[in-house]
Order: sequence, then structure tokens, then C-alpha cells
Amino acid sequence: MPHNQENCSICSGLCCTKIENFSVNVGKNNILKDINLHIHCGELTAIIGPNGAGKSTLLKALLGEYHYSGKISFHSEDDSVLNKPLIGYVPQNLFIDNDSPCTVSDFIYASISKFPVFAVKHTNKKNNVMEILEKIDAAHLLNHKLRDLSGGELQRVLLGLALIPIPNLLLLDEPVSGIDKNGLILFYDLISQIRKKYDLSVIMISHDFENVYKYANRVVLINKELLAYGTPPEVFSSEQFNKIFSYSSIAPALTDGSDK
Repeated sequence: MPHNQENCSICSGLCCTKIENFSVNVGKNNILKDINLHIHCGELTAIIGPNGAGKSTLLKALLGEYHYSGKISFHSEDDSVLNKPLIGYVPQNLFIDNDSPCTVSDFIYASISKFPVFAVKHTNKKNNVMEILEKIDAAHLLNHKLRDLSGGELQRVLLGLALIPIPNLLLLDEPVSGIDKNGLILFYDLISQIRKKYDLSVIMISHDFENVYKYANRVVLINKELLAYGTPPEVFSSEQFNKIFSYSSIAPALTDGSDK
């Protein structure tokens, strides 16, 4: 049984994502080759690797945007296969028109409603949007203009949308790029709360090794193929990691004092 299933009131319904003999080729270019992974519920799995390693390709394949060979399957607690899992996705960034008067409330309601924002009673719109913002501890952003949000605030809003409805799997594509230190801590803490509350599988691409070490349950190191997989201490101290990055250059910042 998934580790938090008994205490989860609104569980994701997904127990394990299995990636087997997974490869992606674009023309004659081999983007990813023979990747085998099991991603479990209730865990934050961080994908790391150099630029061009195929990290985003893996996420896009999970989203159905890339043709691949091999097999990707999604399993429930009783090991039955979910044919069409609901996947939440948070992109690396979102272009915002600096001249737009669009508020957070307008943006969220336009994303979840079939009706134009101006055609809906303000009370109904506010109640629906507040429900989303409260999930990410961001109710105070309700009437803020999108153009005025910090990078961290915008990513939290996008995260809120990705959780409506609660997905089976949550994918984060470098969601903390350009966020300041305080914003980083808030975002990682929020992800930890969400995955525990919903027993949710979270896969995140990141170059932020310090916080990956502190918050991730598992780390996947890829460079076109799977080089290392395990706990943060196992992967960051591996020979494969040291061939690509320098553990000694980041070791002083890596402490394992968080509650994963």
C-alpha cells in the first residue's frame, strides 16, 4: 500500500508510474535511450542532468507530446492500469503582457470556466477562484494583476491551476527558475505539503541542487540515458554525478536536515 494512502482523504488514485525501455529518436538524433524508472506516489522525484540531456523530452512524452518506443504505464493501488491518467503540468515560465490589466482572479476563472469572465457574477467567480488560491496559500493574490506578481507568486498560481481537479500525476518543468531564495523555500514547502496531503506523485526538472537535496525523495540523473537513480545522497555522491558536475563545489550547501 502507498505510504500515505490510509491517511489521505483525497488521494490521487495513482500508485506507480512505470517507464520501461523508454527511448525517443528525432530523425537520426537519439534524445533518450533505454530509460527504466518506477515513480511512486507520495514522493517528489527530481530529474537532473546537463542541458540537452533529454529531461524536458521525458516530461513531454508523459504528456503525450512525443512519440516514443518502449512503454509508459500508470498503475493504481491494486496494480490495475489507468488508461488516461489526469496529469497536472506547471511550465517553466509564462509570457505576461506588461500592458494587460488581467488580475489573478480573471486569469484563473478564464482558465477553468466555459463562460467569459465579464458574464459571470462577481460573487460566484470570487468563490471559485478563492477555493483554488486557498489550496496554495495565496488567497491574498486574488486581485493582484498578473504583471505585478513575482516569479514565485506566478508559479504558485500556475500550480493552483494544475491542481484543479487533483491530478494523478503532477509534472513541474523547472518551476523555480528565476525565483528568489524566499520564493524557493515557499514553493518547495508547498510542494511537500501537496504531495503528502494527496499522496501525489510529483516529477520535477530542476537545476537547483541545494533544494533538490533537501526536499526530493528520489533523484534521477540522466544524460540521454539513465546514469543514476536513488536518494539525493546516493545520486549526488555517485561517480556518474561527479563526471558531469562537481559534488565538491556544492557539498557545503547540501544538508539533509529537512523532513521529507
